[in-house]
Amino acid sequence: MWKEKDGKLVQSFKFHDFTEAWDFMNQVAQLVEKVDHHPTWCNTYNKVQIELTTHDAGNTITQKDRDLADGIDKILLAK
Repeated sequence: MWKEKDGKLVQSFKFHDFTEAWDFMNQVAQLVEKVDHHPTWCNTYNKVQIELTTHDAGNTITQKDRDLADGIDKILLAK
């Protein structure tokens, strides 16, 4: 699901509508606050694009990014 591109883990998600996309973002926000590792993301209507990289490691992919990607996937699987 997640792809490595330009030193980042990237993924795009598409939902039924804006409300569903926003609900997903709220759930992800709770997770990222808990693990203190924040993504770069963009939301347009029913689409959410997420990029994960570790800034303090020189903007490279680290285990923190892979763990967060796994956590985000678990949020989707729970739906």
